[in-house]
Amino acid sequence: MTTKATMTDVAFDVMQQLKQEVEFSKLWQEVSKVLDIPADKLSRKKAQFYSELMLDNRFASFKGNMWDLKSRRKFEEFHKATDINDMDDDDELEAEIQDDEEEVRKDEEDY
Repeated sequence: MTTKATMTDVAFDVMQQLKQEVEFSKLWQEVSKVLDIPADKLSRKKAQFYSELMLDNRFASFKGNMWDLKSRRKFEEFHKATDINDMDDDDELEAEIQDDEEEVRKDEEDY
């Protein structure tokens, strides 16, 4: 029986190889390349990947939409009070994902 790797499993492997924190967009490029995600599914999968990354306890997000493995960080680095200003990066990514989804819908309507 063959088990297909999940997006977060691939992200974990990529981050272990990089041995440093990485920006979300670069991580997404690597994951989508490894999994050979079709172009017509990229924006939907990107949103799904971001959500799964947020929920996976192996990863920690940092200012500037940077990500790292929790195992490489001190507890205090990723467990601190959330400042409203830290949410700007997430808001920008959310807007980008929504724009991508709108483009996909428009492309689908044209067919």
